[in-house]
Amino acid sequence: MASIGRPLFSRATKVASNSLSLRYARLPTSRSASTRRFADKASEKPAQTAAEATTESVTESTTKAAETAAAETAAAAETPKSQSWWDSAEFWGRCGALAGWGMSGAAIYDAMQSSPEVISLNMTGVLIVYSSLFSRWAFVVKPQNLLLAGCHVTNVAAQCNQMWRALEFKRSKGEDEAVNDIMMKAGATAVGAAACIVAGPTVQSAIAGANLGVVSTVAAAEAGPFTVHFWAPMSKWLISGASFLELDRPTEKISLAQYSALTLTGFFFSRYALLVQPINYTLCSVNVALFGSSAWHLGRKIKADYM
Repeated sequence: MASIGRPLFSRATKVASNSLSLRYARLPTSRSASTRRFADKASEKPAQTAAEATTESVTESTTKAAETAAAETAAAAETPKSQSWWDSAEFWGRCGALAGWGMSGAAIYDAMQSSPEVISLNMTGVLIVYSSLFSRWAFVVKPQNLLLAGCHVTNVAAQCNQMWRALEFKRSKGEDEAVNDIMMKAGATAVGAAACIVAGPTVQSAIAGANLGVVSTVAAAEAGPFTVHFWAPMSKWLISGASFLELDRPTEKISLAQYSALTLTGFFFSRYALLVQPINYTLCSVNVALFGSSAWHLGRKIKADYM
């Protein structure tokens, strides 16, 4: 019995020890697998974080680049482009204003040096209306031209003085009836102009809102007939018309200073009218005509007095 039990015990012991060894042999395998899974997850997290960081960095760089580009575009829009003198409204506006000051100076000079009998009442009256309108135009046009506005205000005063001198000369010759007729016409013109100024905005709004097609479009135009941008050039047509109607005017009644200024004014404003806002083609065309008619009279005066 003892000899039989001893082998059985040793066999059972061996089986148990093999079972335990197998169990312990498996434990490290499963533990290492879980450890690997944990390590893999741990290694994945830094990779995801790096990818997210890269994406955020690219997004931030793109945003900064877009903001920089927008800032540069805004700065470029705000920075005025360099212009040559040919395309500069300020340059031609100053030249036109200086020529206008020449016209005002001519009126002042003529008042001090010339006899009132050489004063043209038609031209003087036209110049009063013309400078009144252009003083307003120079104030509202873009870019604003205060130098031109000042010269036209001065010219209004100078031409009114010339008108007064001419009328007083006529009175001294006993032409009271002619003087009264001129005064009545001047008063009617002033009343009509005042009525247009007062009622103009109301009439413009009514026509523009009446849906009359082209008529409403023209009435609402930025340089349309209800604005000074239209009437200032039209007054200049009166000057050109007066010059054309008096192409054979005696040279002794032509003011050299005045027509020199008018000729220069026509030259400078022909270009200036195309550079202002709103662009004024009527003003351009009338100055071309003014340049031609005034240059004609100026040439006749120079030829008669100096050649």
